[in-house]
Amino acid sequence: MTVPWSRKIVASVLTGFLVALLVHIGTVVFSNEAFLLQGAGWSAVVSLSGFFTLASVFAFVLLAIAAFFDVFATWWGALITGLVVGIIATALDTMIYLATNGQKPEIGVLWTITGERNLLFIALVTAVTPTFGRWLYRVIAHYDTAAVRGRKVALVRIPATNLADGIVTNIERVAVDSAKADEQWDAYVAALADNGWETVEVASAETFADSVFVEDTAVVVGDRAVIARSGAEQRRGEAPGTEAVLSDLGLRIDRIEEPGTLDGGDVLRVGSTLYVGRSERTNADGIRQLRVIAAEQGYSVVAVPVKGALHLKSAVTALPDGTVMGDARHVDTSVFDRFLAVPEPSGSAVVVLAADAVLMAASAPKTAELLADLGYRVVTVDISEFEKLEGCVTCLSILVG
Repeated sequence: MTVPWSRKIVASVLTGFLVALLVHIGTVVFSNEAFLLQGAGWSAVVSLSGFFTLASVFAFVLLAIAAFFDVFATWWGALITGLVVGIIATALDTMIYLATNGQKPEIGVLWTITGERNLLFIALVTAVTPTFGRWLYRVIAHYDTAAVRGRKVALVRIPATNLADGIVTNIERVAVDSAKADEQWDAYVAALADNGWETVEVASAETFADSVFVEDTAVVVGDRAVIARSGAEQRRGEAPGTEAVLSDLGLRIDRIEEPGTLDGGDVLRVGSTLYVGRSERTNADGIRQLRVIAAEQGYSVVAVPVKGALHLKSAVTALPDGTVMGDARHVDTSVFDRFLAVPEPSGSAVVVLAADAVLMAASAPKTAELLADLGYRVVTVDISEFEKLEGCVTCLSILVG
Protein backbone atom coordinates (compact mmCIF):
# COMPACT_ATOMS: atom_id res chain seq x y z
CA MET A 1 0.00 0.00 0.00
CA THR A 2 1.21 3.52 -0.74
CA VAL A 3 0.49 5.97 2.09
CA PRO A 4 2.63 8.50 3.98
CA TRP A 5 5.19 6.78 6.23
CA SER A 6 3.92 8.45 9.40
CA ARG A 7 0.36 7.29 8.81
CA LYS A 8 1.58 3.84 7.86
CA ILE A 9 3.56 3.48 11.09
CA VAL A 10 0.64 4.64 13.24
CA ALA A 11 -1.77 2.32 11.45
CA SER A 12 0.58 -0.66 11.82
CA VAL A 13 1.28 -0.12 15.53
CA LEU A 14 -2.34 0.53 16.52
CA THR A 15 -3.63 -2.40 14.48
CA GLY A 16 -1.05 -4.80 15.94
CA PHE A 17 -1.76 -3.59 19.49
CA LEU A 18 -5.56 -3.72 19.29
CA VAL A 19 -5.66 -7.10 17.55
CA ALA A 20 -3.26 -8.57 20.13
CA LEU A 21 -5.29 -7.03 22.97
CA LEU A 22 -8.56 -8.40 21.60
CA VAL A 23 -7.04 -11.86 21.16
CA HIS A 24 -5.53 -11.74 24.65
CA ILE A 25 -8.87 -10.90 26.26
CA GLY A 26 -10.69 -13.49 24.16
CA THR A 27 -8.20 -16.21 25.08
CA VAL A 28 -8.44 -15.46 28.79
CA VAL A 29 -12.23 -15.40 28.73
CA PHE A 30 -12.93 -18.39 26.54
CA SER A 31 -10.22 -20.69 27.91
CA ASN A 32 -11.35 -20.40 31.52
CA GLU A 33 -14.50 -22.50 31.97
CA ALA A 34 -14.63 -21.64 35.65
CA PHE A 35 -14.65 -17.94 34.82
CA LEU A 36 -17.43 -18.38 32.28
CA LEU A 37 -19.59 -20.93 34.03
CA GLN A 38 -18.85 -20.72 37.73
CA GLY A 39 -17.64 -17.17 38.28
CA ALA A 40 -13.97 -17.73 39.10
CA GLY A 41 -12.23 -15.13 41.18
CA TRP A 42 -10.10 -12.37 39.69
CA SER A 43 -6.93 -14.11 40.87
CA ALA A 44 -7.58 -16.92 38.40
CA VAL A 45 -8.21 -14.43 35.64
CA VAL A 46 -5.01 -12.50 36.42
CA SER A 47 -3.01 -15.71 36.55
CA LEU A 48 -4.30 -16.89 33.20
CA SER A 49 -3.76 -13.43 31.72
CA GLY A 50 -0.14 -13.55 32.81
CA PHE A 51 0.25 -16.93 31.14
CA PHE A 52 -0.52 -15.35 27.75
CA THR A 53 1.13 -11.96 28.22
CA LEU A 54 4.32 -12.82 26.36
CA ALA A 55 2.41 -14.48 23.52
CA SER A 56 0.29 -11.37 23.17
CA VAL A 57 3.35 -9.11 23.15
CA PHE A 58 4.97 -11.22 20.46
CA ALA A 59 1.74 -11.18 18.46
CA PHE A 60 1.58 -7.37 18.75
CA VAL A 61 5.12 -6.92 17.46
CA LEU A 62 4.79 -9.43 14.64
CA LEU A 63 1.42 -8.09 13.49
CA ALA A 64 2.67 -4.50 13.49
CA ILE A 65 5.67 -5.48 11.37
CA ALA A 66 3.51 -7.50 9.01
CA ALA A 67 1.02 -4.66 8.61
CA PHE A 68 3.81 -2.22 7.85
CA PHE A 69 4.95 -4.45 4.99
CA ASP A 70 1.44 -4.52 3.47
CA VAL A 71 0.43 -8.10 4.24
CA PHE A 72 -3.06 -6.78 5.00
CA ALA A 73 -3.42 -5.84 1.34
CA THR A 74 -5.51 -8.95 0.72
CA TRP A 75 -7.86 -10.95 2.89
CA TRP A 76 -6.03 -14.22 2.31
CA GLY A 77 -2.68 -12.55 3.06
CA ALA A 78 -4.03 -11.35 6.41
CA LEU A 79 -5.47 -14.81 7.11
CA ILE A 80 -2.14 -16.56 6.53
CA THR A 81 -0.36 -13.89 8.55
CA GLY A 82 -2.72 -14.41 11.49
CA LEU A 83 -2.09 -18.16 11.47
CA VAL A 84 1.70 -17.78 11.23
CA VAL A 85 1.81 -15.07 13.91
CA GLY A 86 -0.31 -17.19 16.27
CA ILE A 87 1.99 -20.18 15.90
CA ILE A 88 5.21 -18.20 16.29
CA ALA A 89 3.92 -16.17 19.25
CA THR A 90 2.78 -19.23 21.21
CA ALA A 91 5.95 -21.15 20.29
CA LEU A 92 8.19 -18.36 21.61
CA ASP A 93 6.05 -18.01 24.73
CA THR A 94 6.23 -21.74 25.38
CA MET A 95 10.00 -21.86 24.89
CA ILE A 96 10.52 -19.01 27.35
CA TYR A 97 8.13 -20.62 29.84
CA LEU A 98 10.04 -23.90 29.67
CA ALA A 99 13.40 -22.18 30.00
CA THR A 100 12.35 -20.12 33.03
CA ASN A 101 11.05 -23.26 34.71
CA GLY A 102 14.32 -25.13 34.43
CA GLN A 103 13.54 -27.12 31.29
CA LYS A 104 15.53 -26.98 28.10
CA PRO A 105 13.43 -25.48 25.32
CA GLU A 106 14.13 -28.38 22.99
CA ILE A 107 11.99 -29.20 19.99
CA GLY A 108 10.87 -32.41 21.67
CA VAL A 109 9.10 -30.58 24.48
CA LEU A 110 7.37 -28.03 22.29
CA TRP A 111 4.42 -30.38 22.01
CA THR A 112 2.82 -28.12 24.59
CA ILE A 113 2.04 -25.70 21.80
CA THR A 114 -0.79 -28.04 20.89
CA GLY A 115 -2.37 -27.51 24.27
CA GLU A 116 -5.97 -26.38 24.27
CA ARG A 117 -5.23 -22.84 25.39
CA ASN A 118 -2.48 -22.26 22.84
CA LEU A 119 -4.69 -23.62 20.08
CA LEU A 120 -7.40 -21.19 21.14
CA PHE A 121 -4.92 -18.31 20.99
CA ILE A 122 -3.80 -19.36 17.51
CA ALA A 123 -7.40 -19.72 16.33
CA LEU A 124 -8.34 -16.27 17.60
CA VAL A 125 -5.33 -14.57 15.98
CA THR A 126 -6.13 -16.35 12.73
CA ALA A 127 -9.76 -15.22 12.85
CA VAL A 128 -9.34 -11.66 14.11
CA THR A 129 -6.44 -10.61 11.84
CA PRO A 130 -8.20 -10.83 8.42
CA THR A 131 -11.48 -9.47 9.78
CA PHE A 132 -11.17 -6.82 12.47
CA GLY A 133 -7.43 -6.31 11.95
CA ARG A 134 -7.55 -5.73 8.20
CA TRP A 135 -10.58 -3.46 8.51
CA LEU A 136 -8.94 -1.40 11.27
CA TYR A 137 -5.70 -1.00 9.35
CA ARG A 138 -7.50 0.17 6.23
CA VAL A 139 -9.52 2.71 8.26
CA ILE A 140 -6.54 4.16 10.12
CA ALA A 141 -4.32 4.23 7.03
CA HIS A 142 -7.10 5.69 4.88
CA TYR A 143 -6.64 2.66 2.69
CA ASP A 144 -9.40 3.76 0.36
CA THR A 145 -10.42 6.55 -1.95
CA ALA A 146 -10.96 8.99 0.92
CA ALA A 147 -8.94 11.65 -0.87
CA VAL A 148 -11.32 11.61 -3.83
CA ARG A 149 -14.57 10.58 -2.18
CA GLY A 150 -17.27 13.01 -3.21
CA ARG A 151 -15.06 14.40 -5.99
CA LYS A 152 -15.01 13.72 -9.71
CA VAL A 153 -11.35 13.68 -10.67
CA ALA A 154 -9.97 13.29 -14.18
CA LEU A 155 -6.27 12.61 -14.66
CA VAL A 156 -4.82 14.14 -17.84
CA ARG A 157 -1.33 14.53 -19.28
CA ILE A 158 -0.07 17.25 -21.59
CA PRO A 159 1.12 16.04 -25.03
CA ALA A 160 4.84 15.42 -25.40
CA THR A 161 6.74 17.58 -27.88
CA ASN A 162 7.45 14.45 -29.94
CA LEU A 163 3.77 13.47 -30.13
CA ALA A 164 4.03 13.06 -33.91
CA ASP A 165 6.35 10.07 -33.35
CA GLY A 166 3.62 8.11 -31.54
CA ILE A 167 3.00 4.46 -32.38
CA VAL A 168 0.65 3.67 -35.25
CA THR A 169 -0.47 0.04 -35.62
CA ASN A 170 -3.74 -0.40 -37.50
CA ILE A 171 -3.92 2.71 -39.71
CA GLU A 172 -1.64 4.51 -42.15
CA ARG A 173 0.62 7.14 -40.61
CA VAL A 174 -0.44 10.72 -41.31
CA ALA A 175 1.44 13.86 -40.35
CA VAL A 176 0.40 15.24 -36.96
CA ASP A 177 0.16 18.97 -36.31
CA SER A 178 1.58 19.24 -32.79
CA ALA A 179 0.50 22.84 -32.29
CA LYS A 180 -3.08 21.97 -33.22
CA ALA A 181 -2.91 18.92 -30.96
CA ASP A 182 -1.99 21.16 -28.04
CA GLU A 183 -5.01 23.36 -28.72
CA GLN A 184 -7.29 20.31 -28.98
CA TRP A 185 -5.94 18.95 -25.71
CA ASP A 186 -6.67 22.26 -23.97
CA ALA A 187 -10.23 22.13 -25.30
CA TYR A 188 -10.62 18.51 -24.16
CA VAL A 189 -9.48 19.37 -20.61
CA ALA A 190 -11.77 22.40 -20.59
CA ALA A 191 -14.73 20.23 -21.61
CA LEU A 192 -14.11 17.93 -18.65
CA ALA A 193 -13.84 20.90 -16.27
CA ASP A 194 -16.97 22.54 -17.70
CA ASN A 195 -18.89 19.37 -16.95
CA GLY A 196 -17.96 19.07 -13.29
CA TRP A 197 -14.70 17.14 -13.43
CA GLU A 198 -11.69 18.30 -11.46
CA THR A 199 -8.73 17.85 -13.78
CA VAL A 200 -5.40 16.79 -12.29
CA GLU A 201 -2.32 16.79 -14.49
CA VAL A 202 0.09 13.88 -14.43
CA ALA A 203 3.68 15.11 -14.80
CA SER A 204 4.66 15.46 -18.43
CA ALA A 205 6.76 12.72 -20.00
CA GLU A 206 8.63 14.47 -22.79
CA THR A 207 10.55 11.43 -24.00
CA PHE A 208 7.41 9.32 -24.45
CA ALA A 209 5.53 10.26 -27.61
CA ASP A 210 2.33 8.42 -26.61
CA SER A 211 2.24 9.67 -23.01
CA VAL A 212 -0.77 11.93 -23.66
CA PHE A 213 -2.83 8.72 -23.85
CA VAL A 214 -2.72 8.48 -20.08
CA GLU A 215 -5.63 6.01 -19.87
CA ASP A 216 -3.33 3.17 -20.89
CA THR A 217 -1.11 3.52 -17.80
CA ALA A 218 -3.59 2.47 -15.10
CA VAL A 219 -6.99 1.01 -14.31
CA VAL A 220 -9.00 2.17 -11.28
CA VAL A 221 -11.02 -0.62 -9.67
CA GLY A 222 -12.87 0.43 -6.53
CA ASP A 223 -10.28 1.72 -4.04
CA ARG A 224 -7.41 0.24 -6.01
CA ALA A 225 -5.33 1.57 -8.88
CA VAL A 226 -3.79 -1.15 -11.03
CA ILE A 227 -0.66 0.17 -12.71
CA ALA A 228 -0.53 -1.25 -16.21
CA ARG A 229 2.40 -2.88 -17.99
CA SER A 230 1.98 -2.05 -21.65
CA GLY A 231 2.42 -4.61 -24.38
CA ALA A 232 4.35 -1.85 -26.17
CA GLU A 233 7.66 -1.97 -24.33
CA GLN A 234 8.57 1.59 -25.31
CA ARG A 235 5.55 2.88 -23.36
CA ARG A 236 6.31 1.28 -20.00
CA GLY A 237 8.17 4.32 -18.70
CA GLU A 238 4.92 6.33 -18.76
CA ALA A 239 3.40 4.56 -15.75
CA PRO A 240 5.40 5.95 -12.76
CA GLY A 241 4.02 9.48 -13.19
CA THR A 242 0.44 8.20 -13.16
CA GLU A 243 1.16 6.00 -10.15
CA ALA A 244 2.44 8.99 -8.17
CA VAL A 245 -0.78 10.94 -8.74
CA LEU A 246 -3.06 8.00 -7.96
CA SER A 247 -1.11 7.33 -4.78
CA ASP A 248 -1.48 10.96 -3.71
CA LEU A 249 -5.23 10.62 -4.24
CA GLY A 250 -5.28 7.84 -1.62
CA LEU A 251 -5.80 4.81 -3.84
CA ARG A 252 -4.09 1.56 -3.06
CA ILE A 253 -1.52 0.63 -5.69
CA ASP A 254 -1.31 -2.75 -7.42
CA ARG A 255 0.77 -3.58 -10.47
CA ILE A 256 0.60 -5.91 -13.42
CA GLU A 257 3.79 -7.94 -13.17
CA GLU A 258 5.91 -9.67 -15.81
CA PRO A 259 5.08 -11.67 -17.91
CA GLY A 260 1.66 -10.01 -17.86
CA THR A 261 0.89 -7.06 -20.10
CA LEU A 262 -2.15 -4.81 -19.94
CA ASP A 263 -3.15 -1.43 -21.35
CA GLY A 264 -5.86 0.58 -19.63
CA GLY A 265 -7.50 1.14 -23.00
CA ASP A 266 -8.40 -2.54 -23.02
CA VAL A 267 -10.52 -2.33 -19.85
CA LEU A 268 -14.19 -1.35 -20.12
CA ARG A 269 -16.20 -1.18 -16.90
CA VAL A 270 -19.94 -1.79 -17.08
CA GLY A 271 -21.51 -1.99 -13.64
CA SER A 272 -19.61 -4.63 -11.68
CA THR A 273 -18.17 -6.25 -14.80
CA LEU A 274 -14.81 -5.46 -16.37
CA TYR A 275 -14.64 -6.37 -20.04
CA VAL A 276 -10.95 -6.78 -20.88
CA GLY A 277 -9.71 -6.87 -24.44
CA ARG A 278 -7.27 -9.61 -25.42
CA SER A 279 -5.39 -7.40 -27.84
CA GLU A 280 -1.86 -6.83 -29.10
CA ARG A 281 -1.20 -4.81 -25.94
CA THR A 282 -2.90 -7.03 -23.33
CA ASN A 283 -2.03 -10.70 -22.92
CA ALA A 284 -3.60 -13.63 -21.10
CA ASP A 285 -1.43 -13.29 -18.00
CA GLY A 286 -2.29 -9.61 -17.68
CA ILE A 287 -5.98 -10.50 -17.79
CA ARG A 288 -5.44 -13.24 -15.22
CA GLN A 289 -3.70 -10.83 -12.81
CA LEU A 290 -6.41 -8.21 -13.21
CA ARG A 291 -9.08 -10.85 -12.64
CA VAL A 292 -7.57 -11.70 -9.23
CA ILE A 293 -7.43 -8.05 -8.16
CA ALA A 294 -10.90 -7.27 -9.50
CA ALA A 295 -12.46 -10.23 -7.68
CA GLU A 296 -11.24 -8.86 -4.36
CA GLN A 297 -13.09 -5.63 -5.15
CA GLY A 298 -16.31 -7.40 -6.12
CA TYR A 299 -15.83 -7.15 -9.89
CA SER A 300 -15.93 -9.94 -12.43
CA VAL A 301 -13.74 -10.01 -15.54
CA VAL A 302 -14.89 -11.05 -18.99
CA ALA A 303 -12.13 -11.45 -21.58
CA VAL A 304 -12.98 -10.23 -25.09
CA PRO A 305 -10.85 -11.05 -28.17
CA VAL A 306 -10.04 -7.91 -30.18
CA LYS A 307 -9.15 -7.97 -33.86
CA GLY A 308 -8.18 -5.07 -36.09
CA ALA A 309 -8.32 -2.44 -33.35
CA LEU A 310 -5.64 -1.13 -31.02
CA HIS A 311 -7.68 -1.61 -27.83
CA LEU A 312 -11.08 -2.87 -26.78
CA LYS A 313 -12.17 0.72 -26.15
CA SER A 314 -11.03 1.66 -29.64
CA ALA A 315 -13.95 -0.48 -30.78
CA VAL A 316 -16.57 -0.28 -28.00
CA THR A 317 -17.41 1.79 -24.93
CA ALA A 318 -20.50 2.06 -22.73
CA LEU A 319 -23.30 4.57 -22.25
CA PRO A 320 -24.36 5.67 -18.75
CA ASP A 321 -27.17 3.09 -18.70
CA GLY A 322 -24.71 0.25 -19.33
CA THR A 323 -25.47 -0.25 -23.03
CA VAL A 324 -22.28 -1.11 -24.87
CA MET A 325 -21.93 0.78 -28.15
CA GLY A 326 -19.43 0.69 -30.96
CA ASP A 327 -18.09 -1.04 -34.05
CA ALA A 328 -19.06 -4.71 -34.20
CA ARG A 329 -16.35 -5.54 -36.73
CA HIS A 330 -13.64 -5.83 -34.09
CA VAL A 331 -15.29 -7.76 -31.23
CA ASP A 332 -17.85 -10.49 -30.61
CA THR A 333 -20.77 -8.40 -29.38
CA SER A 334 -22.63 -11.43 -28.02
CA VAL A 335 -20.64 -11.12 -24.76
CA PHE A 336 -22.48 -7.89 -23.93
CA ASP A 337 -25.97 -7.79 -22.43
CA ARG A 338 -26.99 -4.87 -24.68
CA PHE A 339 -25.20 -3.61 -27.76
CA LEU A 340 -25.81 -0.56 -29.94
CA ALA A 341 -24.07 -0.35 -33.32
CA VAL A 342 -22.93 3.16 -34.27
CA PRO A 343 -22.90 4.64 -37.79
CA GLU A 344 -19.28 5.87 -37.64
CA PRO A 345 -16.18 4.06 -36.33
CA SER A 346 -14.94 7.20 -34.56
CA GLY A 347 -18.26 7.32 -32.71
CA SER A 348 -17.44 4.13 -30.82
CA ALA A 349 -15.78 5.96 -27.95
CA VAL A 350 -17.59 8.03 -25.34
CA VAL A 351 -16.56 9.34 -21.94
CA VAL A 352 -19.41 9.28 -19.42
CA LEU A 353 -19.62 12.77 -17.94
CA ALA A 354 -22.80 12.25 -15.92
CA ALA A 355 -25.88 10.04 -15.85
CA ASP A 356 -27.31 12.01 -18.76
CA ALA A 357 -24.21 13.26 -20.58
CA VAL A 358 -21.36 11.90 -22.68
CA LEU A 359 -18.25 13.33 -24.31
CA MET A 360 -17.34 12.17 -27.81
CA ALA A 361 -15.31 13.10 -30.87
CA ALA A 362 -16.60 15.76 -33.24
CA SER A 363 -15.68 13.48 -36.16
CA ALA A 364 -18.83 11.37 -35.57
CA PRO A 365 -21.81 13.72 -36.05
CA LYS A 366 -24.24 10.93 -36.98
CA THR A 367 -23.43 9.06 -33.78
CA ALA A 368 -23.82 12.27 -31.80
CA GLU A 369 -27.26 12.74 -33.34
CA LEU A 370 -28.16 9.13 -32.49
CA LEU A 371 -27.17 9.54 -28.84
CA ALA A 372 -28.96 12.87 -28.56
CA ASP A 373 -32.09 11.19 -29.91
CA LEU A 374 -31.73 8.65 -27.07
CA GLY A 375 -31.97 11.47 -24.56
CA TYR A 376 -28.32 12.13 -23.80
CA ARG A 377 -26.63 15.49 -23.65
CA VAL A 378 -23.75 15.13 -26.08
CA VAL A 379 -20.58 17.19 -25.71
CA THR A 380 -18.26 17.01 -28.70
CA VAL A 381 -14.57 17.87 -28.96
CA ASP A 382 -12.25 17.93 -31.93
CA ILE A 383 -9.45 15.39 -31.38
CA SER A 384 -8.47 14.88 -35.02
CA GLU A 385 -4.71 15.04 -34.34
CA PHE A 386 -4.98 12.31 -31.71
CA GLU A 387 -7.17 10.18 -33.98
CA LYS A 388 -4.24 10.13 -36.42
CA LEU A 389 -2.42 8.11 -33.73
CA GLU A 390 -5.36 5.75 -33.07
CA GLY A 391 -6.42 7.83 -30.07
CA CYS A 392 -9.96 8.52 -28.93
CA VAL A 393 -11.69 10.52 -26.20
CA THR A 394 -11.26 7.80 -23.56
CA CYS A 395 -7.50 7.57 -24.14
CA LEU A 396 -6.86 11.10 -22.96
CA SER A 397 -7.99 10.76 -19.33
CA ILE A 398 -8.44 8.47 -16.35
CA LEU A 399 -11.64 9.12 -14.42
CA VAL A 400 -11.64 8.58 -10.66
CA GLY A 401 -14.74 8.98 -8.54
